[in-house]
Amino acid sequence: MRKSVRYAAVLTSLTAVSIFSTGCSAGSSSSAAKGSDAEPVAATSNALAPQLAVAAAPAGAGAPSAVARPGGGAGGVAAPKAAKSALKVASFDQRSGRAVIAGPKGGTAKKPKGIAPQPHKSPESSQPSQSDRSDQQAQPARPGGAEANSVAVGDVIASAPAPGAPSGLLAKVTKVLGTTDKGTEVNTAPATLDALLGDSEAKGSVPVDPSAVKVVPLLPGVKVSWAKPDGVHVGPQGAKVPLGNLRLDVGASIPTPPGSPVKAEASAAGYVQLAPEVDFSYNGKGVGSTGGPGTASLALSGDWSSAWELKGQAVATTADKPIKLPFAKLHADPVIQVGPVPVVVNLDLTCYLQVDAEGKISVDVKQELKGDFKVGGSYTWGKGWTPISSSQMNATPVTATASAAGKVKATLGTEASVGLYGAVGVSANLAPYLRAEAEGTATASSNGSASASGKWAAYGGVDLTGALQAQLKIFGTPLFERRIPVDILHREWKLAGGEGTVSTPKRR
Repeated sequence: MRKSVRYAAVLTSLTAVSIFSTGCSAGSSSSAAKGSDAEPVAATSNALAPQLAVAAAPAGAGAPSAVARPGGGAGGVAAPKAAKSALKVASFDQRSGRAVIAGPKGGTAKKPKGIAPQPHKSPESSQPSQSDRSDQQAQPARPGGAEANSVAVGDVIASAPAPGAPSGLLAKVTKVLGTTDKGTEVNTAPATLDALLGDSEAKGSVPVDPSAVKVVPLLPGVKVSWAKPDGVHVGPQGAKVPLGNLRLDVGASIPTPPGSPVKAEASAAGYVQLAPEVDFSYNGKGVGSTGGPGTASLALSGDWSSAWELKGQAVATTADKPIKLPFAKLHADPVIQVGPVPVVVNLDLTCYLQVDAEGKISVDVKQELKGDFKVGGSYTWGKGWTPISSSQMNATPVTATASAAGKVKATLGTEASVGLYGAVGVSANLAPYLRAEAEGTATASSNGSASASGKWAAYGGVDLTGALQAQLKIFGTPLFERRIPVDILHREWKLAGGEGTVSTPKRR
């Protein structure tokens, strides 16, 4: 005897960007919300940092990049350290950190005077030698012009996905190795966003383009639908999917648990539909002597709807091994433009069906849910990282029938991870569920009609769990030593129930 069947639907949506670093309380009330371009606010004094627009990267822009030079802004005005750049990452080796940086037309980038080409050699260390340091000190300032398209030690480069860096690249040049026919070869080390965004502020929410999400079905019969203004795709049941939404339909048989003395036949079918967004905020006005931003946050949020049915006969699962059926994997690398800086959000989702049963129970349970969710992390100087988790759901009329003695819980859920530039910052599991239990036979509907013989009950609910990862340091915040669990969110509501022999007419 143990758990109930679990089968939760959720999307977690996809934003991705949310999660770049970790959840966020980034506001969607600003004009930058929903991916619109907010007008940057010009800095008027050293005390006023510029407000950067947060929006989706322009379509067809190739692989945008930004470069921060040592020294930051000009004229003593608080400003972002980075500027849009024509430099491109021609190749990157994740193991060694070696990259080739190409000029605006490809090939060798122009080098500032005072830097002699260096022979190609295998770097034993990313630390420059004494002679290397002498060369670095000889490099002149590069205010613009042709020298702006050169690469030098100390440069911090942010790039959208590029060859060898499918999750984007955020790195600092530690050594210039020489030139090749593809560009300037350099050694790099990981960098943080504060090196690019400086003292600026940014806050906004960007939708994830559903057509950019790669879906890998894990079970036969999984169907994918999405809709965009320039080409609406129709769902399997003939209904148009709302713009900006991604829908997955699934139908699967539930296998008999291994070792069960009784064969059971049950099936689950339904869909998950979501419209994920990435919430991002940053305030570079640091406090104290430790440097880094004053506040930062990253979260995955969005709307979802789901409907599913569990029907047939389910038997007890083992105590620690509920029946779990992943049915699709989703991946996206949306690029959000934070002022001049391309910030790459990495989003991975696994949608699954899960059933827990206790005893032997024949069921026919149905439910539709609509709501929203948000999961991520928020940083405040002096307080550190704290998790963000919220979810609101509403159930539509449900029918639940159960016979014999037993319990079942069916979950249609989504496991998600969100990171920035390939470093996972937030993990989450959003699991809407429907459960039923009976001693005898019972039928009920949320429209008010019910009949029962014995005790029975049906419940709907949602669980949201997760954790913040150490890689959130990518914002330039202090490193924390362990995973920070997201506050467990658990909500459950009773759909129907009763005891004895009861017949209740339908409400008018």
